[in-house]
Amino acid sequence: MAEHRRILLDGAVVEAVVGGDHLVAADGRRVRTGEAHHLPPVVPSTIIAVHLNHRSRVEEFGVSLPAAPTYFHKPTSSLTAHGGAIVRPEGCQYLNYEGEVAVVIGRTCRNVSPADAGRYIAGYTVANDYGLHDFRDTDAGSMLRVKGSDTLCPLGPGLVTGWDFRGKRLRTYVNGRVVQDGSTDEMQWDMHYLVADIARTITLRPGDVLLSGTPANSRPVQPGDLVEVEVEGLGRLANHIVSGPAPVRDDCGAQPTASEEVLSTALGGDWEFRGIRPPRRP
Repeated sequence: MAEHRRILLDGAVVEAVVGGDHLVAADGRRVRTGEAHHLPPVVPSTIIAVHLNHRSRVEEFGVSLPAAPTYFHKPTSSLTAHGGAIVRPEGCQYLNYEGEVAVVIGRTCRNVSPADAGRYIAGYTVANDYGLHDFRDTDAGSMLRVKGSDTLCPLGPGLVTGWDFRGKRLRTYVNGRVVQDGSTDEMQWDMHYLVADIARTITLRPGDVLLSGTPANSRPVQPGDLVEVEVEGLGRLANHIVSGPAPVRDDCGAQPTASEEVLSTALGGDWEFRGIRPPRRP
């Protein structure tokens, strides 16, 4: 396996490889990993995410999986890097983490079989598919603002090649405490299947990203929290939550809500039967 990272080095975007506790650029320059200014490890033209895939998440919501996966789109403007800030707009309160594995496409992919899909994958990285559930009632199922608002798609730290996705542990931490603990083996549809399914009708290009789903226990986080997602063999993606400097404009568009559907999704399906109280609106 090898790990490649995109960093800002002396004012320029540089691709570097991990060498011990340093990142090494092609021209030989070195920077300590902990001191590097990270960028998203890839520059995708599209980001596609699967709704439900992990069995623990399905069981948490008490639903059944459809016969085939369903998907939503995250705009590229939602990208953030390892170490970057995740912005929760003022007036919103249900910003949830979702630790995931991201598949990165390596060459143009269209109309391939699941058995051949692996040949079109460049590698994998860690993702956190944040959801701003305050807008869940207003997006008519598109998830555009829920999952696509600015900063809600951190990827990193690097792109790992030669990684086998089978039997790998995935954990999410909030302020050092484990809040999600799952495995790629609980996925209904593996990475190769997801690539082949999307590529039946959508051309995937080098750098494009597919998010493969999250295990149970996605919950809201607050400004000041440190959220980390660790995937065995891929590393640990860290981001901190900040409050947006201004509220969502109220002179146009639907406003954030706290309906039963919003609470049920943000707090884990049967929240009202667990004695969980929704957080107070700021």
